[in-house]
Amino acid sequence: MDKVVEEVEKVKKEWEETYKKTQEHINAIGEYGKSGRAKEEKNSLARLNGIAQDGLALLSSFLFTLDLLAPQLPAEQEVRAARALLQSWKTLTQDLRLSLRNANLQAKANLRKAAQEERELLLGGGEESTIRRRNLQTKAGMTSAAESITKSLRRTRQLMVQEVERNTTTLMTLDESTGVLKKAESEYKGHRSLLIRTRNLLSTMQRQDVIDRVILGVGFLLFSLAVLYVVSKRIGP
Repeated sequence: MDKVVEEVEKVKKEWEETYKKTQEHINAIGEYGKSGRAKEEKNSLARLNGIAQDGLALLSSFLFTLDLLAPQLPAEQEVRAARALLQSWKTLTQDLRLSLRNANLQAKANLRKAAQEERELLLGGGEESTIRRRNLQTKAGMTSAAESITKSLRRTRQLMVQEVERNTTTLMTLDESTGVLKKAESEYKGHRSLLIRTRNLLSTMQRQDVIDRVILGVGFLLFSLAVLYVVSKRIGP
């Protein structure tokens, strides 16, 4: 299988996996903060958004890679199919961004509702309210630390994605340069072959010129001898 075709298939597989995971995280954002689920949340809203943003950035890098690979496919039909797929990916990515925005709006609405319910419960008084206040203070500290770590990891992930994009561009540039060098080498070999044939033709022409000169010299000598012979016969002894 052609190397470019293999790379395209690899990008397709990775894009589908990333798209599915990103969609799952966006759905989780939309469900975040619903009543009765606050204690079950494993990730903060900021962390979920960070993961979703990383997924969207990775999908964008796949779009960039496919856009570079498509024109290099061996068959025109494959090029057209890759470009159609690229357009489909762009539409799906835009839909994901819109879904992420709507999911965040829903999450904020869920959190407002949950906060209202929690406030009403805390204001009720009693031992249960005191325990809840202490739990909230502990949870706030843990959430702040987790969000700080998440931001750091997200920045690292973004740098890695950018580095992958730069490496991909460099590889494509090297491939193009290699193609240009191979073409130049082929043209050089063609010119070299032409120069060799031209040199051989010049050598042949030089040899033919020497032969022509010898023939002309011998002919002139014979003609001169014939003239002398005729003159001597006419003049007599």
